[in-house]
Amino acid sequence: MAPRFRGIVRAYLLSIAFWYGMSMLMGLQYKPLDRHNLWFSFLDLLMQAGVRAFALALWTPPIFYLAEKYVRYSANRVRYALLWGLGAVPFVLIHLAILYLVIPPYVSRSLQAWLEVVRTSFADDTLVYIAIVVAAHAYVSLKRVRRQETEKYEYQQALAASELQALKMQLQPHFLFNTLHGIATLADEDPKTARAMIIKLSNLLRAALDRDSSDLIPLESELKFAREYLDLEQMRFGSRLRIAWVVAPETYQLLVPQMILQPLVENAVQHGIASLREGGWLEVATGTNNGTLNIQVRNSAGDKPSSGNGVGLRNVEARLKYLYSGDATLRLAVAEDRTFTASLVLPALNSRPSSVAARTDAGSSLLT
Repeated sequence: MAPRFRGIVRAYLLSIAFWYGMSMLMGLQYKPLDRHNLWFSFLDLLMQAGVRAFALALWTPPIFYLAEKYVRYSANRVRYALLWGLGAVPFVLIHLAILYLVIPPYVSRSLQAWLEVVRTSFADDTLVYIAIVVAAHAYVSLKRVRRQETEKYEYQQALAASELQALKMQLQPHFLFNTLHGIATLADEDPKTARAMIIKLSNLLRAALDRDSSDLIPLESELKFAREYLDLEQMRFGSRLRIAWVVAPETYQLLVPQMILQPLVENAVQHGIASLREGGWLEVATGTNNGTLNIQVRNSAGDKPSSGNGVGLRNVEARLKYLYSGDATLRLAVAEDRTFTASLVLPALNSRPSSVAARTDAGSSLLT
């Protein structure tokens, strides 16, 4: 009951404030202040404006309430408009009766005098009533549109969250199967390395499962996971895989989607370096530019480099769409020197001063 009571009080206060201001303006228009008796005429204006404001404000919230409650019956427009039109009669009579009884009389108080007031003011009060009814229905329509927009937004948010969760669930098995396939190729040739890779993979999966459900995490955490994945791949390829990290210190604390970098480096390894008999190189670089975070994954490729535009990259593009609504991009390009580049551009979110400038690997190229 308390919130409802506060809502009623608030409605009446707003109504009185609005009508008091309008009554003051109308009073000044029809009866300017007397320069010879300014203070008395001003007090008289305040009193009459207050009475008129009360007489109008008394009925304004109920009209708004009735409009909101019965607008669903407006399908029959003729009957609905007729009912509201009939409401003008009691509104005008009661409103003029209040004014006639409260405002100091300028004519004798009698039934005939009141009927004369009704006759001379009925049209003006009817217009005021129509204005209130129209404003009430406009307000109800606005509330309905805002409610529909809110429900639509909440639905879209729920749908996007569901899609993002599905994409996350899709990515982990994809990453697991590809890695297990790589381990299987070493099972007969190098059992010792295969066993070490299985242990490394179990630690990597445990780290992935221990992550919370946040969509965005610091780039530092994402780089750590990508490093551990590439350590696993380096056990598989040995000297055939050379990795360079060029990470700007100011990017460590910027937020990126979970598992957004791993599909890019996996694509570089599986569809680029793995196809090269002599092996190749891979570089991960980060930087900022005009409020954006730029991440590049570059790798050497064969004569016919494949973009590998399968589950991993489609997953990245879909998550960027849901999380950033077009404010983030993923571009794939192949240069003439057979270098494949995946460029990720994200809004630079939640940048904080970081003490990572002293890191030994920040901002420098580490070749392993």
